[in-house]
Amino acid sequence: MTSSTPHPAACSPGPARRDAEATKAAIVRAARHLLARHAHTDITLKAVAERAGVSPPLVLKYFGSKDALFAQVLSFEADAEAVLDAPLEGLGRHMVQHLLTSQAERGADPILRIVYAPLHREHGYVLRSNFRTQVVRRLGERLPGPDAGLRAELAVGMLLGLGVMYGIARGPHVRSTAIAEITDRYAPAVQACLTPPE
Repeated sequence: MTSSTPHPAACSPGPARRDAEATKAAIVRAARHLLARHAHTDITLKAVAERAGVSPPLVLKYFGSKDALFAQVLSFEADAEAVLDAPLEGLGRHMVQHLLTSQAERGADPILRIVYAPLHREHGYVLRSNFRTQVVRRLGERLPGPDAGLRAELAVGMLLGLGVMYGIARGPHVRSTAIAEITDRYAPAVQACLTPPE
C-alpha cells in the first residue's frame, strides 16, 4: 500500500538549499570584494569564481551572466533594509552597530562600496544613483520634520566616515576599541541628525 504523503525530505528545504544560498552569498561577497579594488570592466567571472571558491559555470548557473551578477552587487536594496531596520528613536545606534558588526564579523561594510564609484565609469553612475535612491532617500522618507533629506545625507555621511576609518584606513584605535564603546560614543551624533529639531 502506497501513501500519498510525500517523503519528509521532499517537504523541507534541507541542506542543499542552504548550501545554494551560502554559495550565492559567497559569490556576491567575492564580486563586491573585487569591485572595491578593480574597475568593473577588469573583473572576470573567473576571478569572481576563484575568489568565491567555486567554478565559473556555477556563477553562471546562479546569476546567468556577469551583468546580472553585478546588477545585484550594484544594488543597495537588501543592505539598506538591514541598516535601517530599527525604530526611529534607536535608529542611529542600530546603524552604527550594524556597520561595525558587519565589518568586524564578515569583513563587509553594507554601504561602503559607494566610495569606489569613481573607479567604475558608467557603472559608477548606477552605483551612485542606487545609493542615493535606495539608502539616502529611503532614510529621508522615514524622517519627520524639516530638512529630512539634508538630515538623512548628514547621517549617512557620518556612517560612511566611520566605515572608511574602520574598514579602509583601518584606524588602530577604532579597531582596537570595543564596538559597544564606539557605538556609545558615535551613535548619539548620528541620532541627532535623525531626530527632528525642536
